[in-house]
Amino acid sequence: MTNTSPLAEELALPCGASLPNRLAKSAMTEGLADKYDRPTPELIRLYETWSRGGTGLHITGNVLVDPRYLERAGNVVLEDDSALDLFKEWAERGQVGGNQLWVQLNHPGRQCPKMVNREPLSPSDIQLELMGNFGKPRAMTEDDIQEVIQRFANSAALVKEAGFNGVQVHAAHGYLLSQFLSPKINQRTDKWGGSLENRARLLREIVSAVRESVGPDYPIGVKLNSADFQKGGFSLEDSEQVATWLGEASIDLLEISGGTYEQLSLIGVEPTEVRESTRKREAYFIEYAERIREAAKIPLMVTGGFRSRDVMENSVKKKEIDVVGLARPLCTQVNASRDLIEGNIEKLDDFEHQLVLGKGFWGNNSSSNLIKAINGFGQIGFYYWQIIRLGAGLPPQPAPKTFRHFVRHITNDAKLNIRRKFR
Repeated sequence: MTNTSPLAEELALPCGASLPNRLAKSAMTEGLADKYDRPTPELIRLYETWSRGGTGLHITGNVLVDPRYLERAGNVVLEDDSALDLFKEWAERGQVGGNQLWVQLNHPGRQCPKMVNREPLSPSDIQLELMGNFGKPRAMTEDDIQEVIQRFANSAALVKEAGFNGVQVHAAHGYLLSQFLSPKINQRTDKWGGSLENRARLLREIVSAVRESVGPDYPIGVKLNSADFQKGGFSLEDSEQVATWLGEASIDLLEISGGTYEQLSLIGVEPTEVRESTRKREAYFIEYAERIREAAKIPLMVTGGFRSRDVMENSVKKKEIDVVGLARPLCTQVNASRDLIEGNIEKLDDFEHQLVLGKGFWGNNSSSNLIKAINGFGQIGFYYWQIIRLGAGLPPQPAPKTFRHFVRHITNDAKLNIRRKFR
């Protein structure tokens, strides 16, 4: 019997490639690289497991373009062909289910932990103040900027050579390209700062350089914030204009997300501006995406909050979006996409509400910054633990113990940093 779910429909991309269905695994940091920043058997096994789950597009977690600057220890780095055989194996085994597998390329900018580099790069020397984990950045020179552009282009060419199906440029969540877009962080007075056109110049030049390196028929995606949700930051109006420019640059898929490390919308901590109607519709950024879709005129993917099959199907059927981005649910339900398409389940796992420390844990101030940090990073730790288990060939272990996962996550990151520092 023919599957009539809108989620089962193929999607033709502007470059000529096609996605086999309308469900995508959005990028999640894996932390499974070896101490030399190379793919490991665990990382490859993880993506082979996910590949068999029915999701049409898989986007890897951060693959960094420069080993001096990581989002966290455990990131994979692709700057040359020294470990290309490992990347080829990753690409091959990550496509066994007939899905597309794209690599997300990133540079963290100032969001590079002190234990990796005490003097990260950023458009301006404005430090990220978050639990003392980040050093004061150095404002980038013209040579630094040109080097970053070339690194993205070189890494994209290697992604294609390794056999991956596409590449996504990460320009969201407060990383380097997002920092350039933000007037709060980018306080430059040269051609890379000031007006939105100048602040968007680096992203546009990277997209252009990546396109030149991979050719016209290879998929290029961009991940963009709908907004930073910070006063004086990157706004929805800014996002609409940048999306228009990206459409003119012939990218193939625009993924909309939101937030930064300072405003953690990216991990489900809602910005104050979210309307009740949006909460009822589940997707955190859907109302922002509707406006961006009108501006961009390119295929649109929204990630964040989708849990119900009927909400996903209606969003695609009504052409609000083209692709539904899933992330955390695939850590506990690796076959979720197939089950959604075949109508075997109505709703995905949603452990976030169980991973919240409320009143009575430490007094009544459940909204304190400390509790928010434990909740946020406890959630991250919970899902990261599932990723570790899947990489080891083990089933998920969904025991929502927030503080335990917070401690486990912090401890594991420290171990990864020490291992890399003394390699």
